[in-house]
Amino acid sequence: MTDQTPALDRLLGIMARLRDPNTGCAWDLEQTFATIAPYTVEEAYEVADAIQRGDLADLKDELGDLLFQVVFHARMAEEQGAFTFDDVAGAIVTKMIRRHPHIFGDADQRTSGEQVQAWEEVKAAERAARAPAAGLLDDIPAALPGLTRAVKLSKRAAGVGFVWPTTEAVLDKLQEELDEFRAEVASGNRAALREELGDVLFVMANIARDLDIDPEDALREANAKFVRRFRHIEARLAEDGRTPAQSDLAEMDALWNEARARDKTSRP
Repeated sequence: MTDQTPALDRLLGIMARLRDPNTGCAWDLEQTFATIAPYTVEEAYEVADAIQRGDLADLKDELGDLLFQVVFHARMAEEQGAFTFDDVAGAIVTKMIRRHPHIFGDADQRTSGEQVQAWEEVKAAERAARAPAAGLLDDIPAALPGLTRAVKLSKRAAGVGFVWPTTEAVLDKLQEELDEFRAEVASGNRAALREELGDVLFVMANIARDLDIDPEDALREANAKFVRRFRHIEARLAEDGRTPAQSDLAEMDALWNEARARDKTSRP
């Protein structure tokens, strides 16, 4: 393997050496699908973070880290005789051709809406072929982030007509769940409180789906906004040589409102 070897081949070669049972890296040799999975999820989030920040140089690096995760899983599968990296690539090639008949076949879906509908129909046929007796929701991964899975569950159910008729109806349901949540806050029943909070979040995910908003993206933006505004509080207090612990809620709330006003003036 030389510098002239195609980069993907070099990466596969590096992974093979790391997993070599005689001369490989002890840490890499200890790993399994289960131990590597959290890193795979983490790398996917770091890709999303680079995109959100508009940092293309960082995105290049993070995509490389994510690709390495795919290579790692494929190598472990190859060692077990299950499949290879080439099998993984071949499977997605076949799937993309099958799901784009308007590009690679003779189907005539011209609009984006028609193409999305056709995509969902192909996916439904794939699910039926894999497990004809499975329930409608069975193949939605339980390991997805909660809000993302809630959107996927409600979207799948909506596809067969199990859906609130209007956004206003979902908002009414949200108010109902909030009232139930408030009652459990007063009762102090922790198990019931947890359940009602889950119901509130699930309805919020439904509202996001209905409005075509990714709730995970919305929450990430809210998190970033909170960090930005709290940093403003820290910076303003630092001007007087103080920290938030040396302030009080009233002062910090006033500084928060300063940051909020600044956000509004900079909003496009």
